[in-house]
Amino acid sequence: MSGHSKWSTIKRKKGALDAKRGKLFARHIRAIESAAKTGGADPESNPTLATAIQNAKDDSMPKDNIERALRRAAGKEGGAVDYEYASFEGYAAGGVALLIECLTDNRNRASNDVKGAFNKLGGNLAEPGAVSYLFNRTGQVLVPAEDVEEDDILMAGLEAGITEVLTEGDHHTVLCDPKDTVPVRRALEDAGLPVVSSDVTMRPTVTVPITDEGDAKKVLKLVDMLEDLDDVQNVYANFDIPDRVLEAVV
Repeated sequence: MSGHSKWSTIKRKKGALDAKRGKLFARHIRAIESAAKTGGADPESNPTLATAIQNAKDDSMPKDNIERALRRAAGKEGGAVDYEYASFEGYAAGGVALLIECLTDNRNRASNDVKGAFNKLGGNLAEPGAVSYLFNRTGQVLVPAEDVEEDDILMAGLEAGITEVLTEGDHHTVLCDPKDTVPVRRALEDAGLPVVSSDVTMRPTVTVPITDEGDAKKVLKLVDMLEDLDDVQNVYANFDIPDRVLEAVV
């Protein structure tokens, strides 16, 4: 299991996401509005929008919030904002690669905020393409490992597009082509299998082991600071911190 996935799971269990629920919902609204404006407001014909809506539901965002975001994107309600995509790449302590995705209405602000986070915590921004090649865009569906076998998952979703099933901690991570994320999730749910979440993510092809507690703290603080920025939608990292170190610094 990649270190960033472990860290995200730990934060979720600790309720860190619940403490920032307002900011989390704002992030979902941006994703929904941007996807609807780009590919249309019908999730059946817009897989990016379908994934954004499902992500919001997985985080218990109220249905009314989702519907208002769709109405704004369709021009049926005021207050819509034109967001543009921006990405940044860099390195954290220990040579950890970071890929940051933003949806922003002010590219300069987003750039300055990201640069500020790197400068404050000893990271370095890099040129476009410097670290993105270390990640693959992948669809993933998380299924609890308890009482669910890998064979059950494969039987239910292989024809829908599953490419691999990895058992990572207390979850099975089901991988697929990004365009198959929604069909794979539906196939698993139709088979009666529990699904925790589904998303299109960037999985690292190479991980960087971090065994020094000082470096681990710097990396995790930088990831947290970046994720707290208003314009940031996703932060992907390729660190792999051993459990003993992760437990010591959390």
